[in-house]
Formats: sequence, structure tokens, C-alpha cells
Amino acid sequence: MTNAMKKAWTGLVQPLLQRPRQFQVAALCYREVEGRTEVLLITSRDTGRWILPKGWPMDGMDAPDAALKEAWEEAGVKTGDLDKDPIGAFDYEKRLDDGYESPVHAQVYKVKVVEMTDEFPEADERSLSWFTPDEAANKVKEPGLQEILRQI
Repeated sequence: MTNAMKKAWTGLVQPLLQRPRQFQVAALCYREVEGRTEVLLITSRDTGRWILPKGWPMDGMDAPDAALKEAWEEAGVKTGDLDKDPIGAFDYEKRLDDGYESPVHAQVYKVKVVEMTDEFPEADERSLSWFTPDEAANKVKEPGLQEILRQI
């Protein structure tokens, strides 16, 4: 490939073929047990891999409140103390129902869990477990999320 063609491909054609990053909100739910921090991970519905509760922004809600609602719907966090400032963000590829993947930028909000329940909208679709931040970082696959977990 000539230099001009390579420059045209990388500078013009490739950007047109890439999908724009979509925005999601994520809840990093945590608790203190005997002086140590534990974080809550849930399984994804499609592949069963470990993730944070997360989802799309919601009409009438700011990003932190939408993250807290996702923690309720996906993990059963009934009440929690929500930090309105994001602690970080990570990028990942979301598998869509049609089999394609879409790039996503997920902004992460900390939630100190106050109360949980076993009955929540997606209880039958997910598993959940508590991990130390280092254990959680080793369970998730996204490098940006691993870094966030290791900094807790």
C-alpha cells in the first residue's frame, strides 16, 4: 500500500467505519467488613463474566442516580450512599443482540451499600458475589476497570 493510500485509509476511511462510543453508567458497590473493603460483582446475562452493575442513562435521572438504579435492578442494592462524583471510567466492547459489538465508555460511581435484598428485577438472571478489590480486579476483563478496582 502506498503512503498516500495508507494515509487516506487511516485518516479518512477507518474513522468513517468505526461506530461512535456509546455512554453507560456503572455502580461500584462496596462495603466494609471487619476493617476491609469488599466490592460487589455480578455476572453478565449473556456470557456469565464478572462485571459491575451498569446500563444506559435514564430519562429524568442524572448519571449517578441512573448508576444507583442499575445497582438495584441488577444486584439488589436496595439502599446505598452514592458518591455523585465519578471515580473513573473504562472502555469496553458491548455485545449487542444482533451479534455485533459496540464500543462503550462507562463512567463509574461509588456506592456504599447500606441494604440489599434477594428480590430484585434481574435476580433470576445473574449471580453476585463480594470480593476484595484485588480479587475483583482479577475477575473482570476490562483493563480500565481493573485499574479502578486496584486503586480502591
